[in-house]
Amino acid sequence: MENLDVMVLRAVRDWRAAGKRALLATVVRTWGSSPRPVGSIMALCEDGAVVGSVSGGCIEDDLIYRYTQAYSGKEPGHVIPTGAPAFVKYGVTADEAHRFGLPCGGTLELLLEYDPDAAALSALVAALETGRLMRRRVRLADGQATMEEAKAPEELVVNDRELVNTFGPEFRMLLIGAGQLTEYLATMALFSGFAVTVCDPREEYSGSWNVPAARLVTDMPDDVVTAFKPDRRSCVIALTHDPKLDDLALLEALKTDAFYVGAIGSRRNNDARHARMKEHFGQTDADLQRLRGPIGIYIGSKTPPEIAVSIMAEVLAVKNGVALPRGMEVAAAKNLRSIAADPLVACVR
Repeated sequence: MENLDVMVLRAVRDWRAAGKRALLATVVRTWGSSPRPVGSIMALCEDGAVVGSVSGGCIEDDLIYRYTQAYSGKEPGHVIPTGAPAFVKYGVTADEAHRFGLPCGGTLELLLEYDPDAAALSALVAALETGRLMRRRVRLADGQATMEEAKAPEELVVNDRELVNTFGPEFRMLLIGAGQLTEYLATMALFSGFAVTVCDPREEYSGSWNVPAARLVTDMPDDVVTAFKPDRRSCVIALTHDPKLDDLALLEALKTDAFYVGAIGSRRNNDARHARMKEHFGQTDADLQRLRGPIGIYIGSKTPPEIAVSIMAEVLAVKNGVALPRGMEVAAAKNLRSIAADPLVACVR
């Protein structure tokens, strides 16, 4: 599934290029609970078409009602205005929070850009489609937008002069191994907005791959990692249990800026992997500190889809900068369960 921001920007670009009126809404501030984070965007066309979201749906409905003729029987005059961008708040009162479906106490503020320039949007989309990280500036006095390449993702900034929002290429996931677990994990990653590449040189696995939206390659995994060029928006996960395929690929991934590098396996397999890498490849504990394993959060998962949920949850937590409690990691949780289940230990306690 494609990066949502790119889909929104492409939609508003196409509407404007076709001569249609449109607005671009950006979540610029939130107070309390909020259904969508700061920086979220949505596009609204004059005919009522919507791409993206700024809430669970109720605020989108209100914007459609305010600014389009999409609802039958509506009195004339509900059109997208012209002029400088405008701020609008939702959920200021308890009644509004209930009306707009916001969580209790939640308030959010949007910046609405009316009829953003098609040429500027086209240039921005073209840059994002080539994998560049772009910083977009919108002058609040007149809505003029400019852009420049950014070196790293940044938080949205809004002040009395401008809105600055950074848009990046898709997050990417490289999966080593094309087994059943990989099919579940790839599907979840696609729905979470990742571009997914699957690598497996084994014909018996690659020949039966069944997730068309994920790109399949059959070269050796370490070569694929090198060509993939993992960056800060990339993760690499080994799922084959085969050291000949996993180990070299993981070592290559650890040389990169990938935000997540991990391998499936039990605690014993993980210890054996570290020992091999130290003995055969001269790695140290410091070199292997970023290598995650066993991967996932502990949910008692047994089946491939449950294990995929566990892994995907951990990947998303790391991506979003959430520090998981030690007890939620698979290895730590299983250690605690082993201690609790040991009658000798329980007796001592």
